[in-house]
Amino acid sequence: MADTPAWLASFPALEAVSDPFVRTRLAMAQVMQLPPGVTVFRDGDVCRNYLLVLDGSVRVQKLSESGKEIVLYRVESGQSCVLTTSCLLSGEHYLAEAVTETDVRAVALPMAAFHEALGASRPFRDFVFRSFGERISGLILLVEAVAFGRMDTRLAQRLLERADGSGALVATHQELAAELGTAREVISRLLKEFERRGWVRLGRGRVTLDDRNALQELAGNGAV
Repeated sequence: MADTPAWLASFPALEAVSDPFVRTRLAMAQVMQLPPGVTVFRDGDVCRNYLLVLDGSVRVQKLSESGKEIVLYRVESGQSCVLTTSCLLSGEHYLAEAVTETDVRAVALPMAAFHEALGASRPFRDFVFRSFGERISGLILLVEAVAFGRMDTRLAQRLLERADGSGALVATHQELAAELGTAREVISRLLKEFERRGWVRLGRGRVTLDDRNALQELAGNGAV
């Protein structure tokens, strides 16, 4: 059996790949170290590699001509990038951009090796399409939330999701607006209302949750 690339330990499903031919293809992957703030790919770029994140977080976002942005999803430890998979399968260019949020260690499997492994290995195909399917489901939920969800409810949900153990999160109003697909002014107005009600305290680039119960009730069925 071909040597097992060390990075496969981060993807148990891929460790099941036993075909020597496929393992030699997986061994062609290059491990990359990227600092925060690096653009991994841009809107319109040609896709040349299958990307897997070993450690860290990569934010995938779409920018409009006016500069408005929405966070589509994040690729974190043990995950693949659905947009990259889509581009490799369709031959289309990237339709969004990806930026590292933290120090990132990732794997780039060349396009040719990806297609050869995809054609030769059922376990590899299962991994690729299962990951693809899970991400597509998440994107559908995002579309539903943007199209039909109340912004106050969605903001409460996001604050609860992102708060650390002490009940605080580090995020600007613009960052929260990008994640929720709305304007910064909308988020600022809602946060000020939350603060007026005693639910949160606002600081420079920081939000502290003072009344989780109220936010949880709003996230479930309340309204501002």
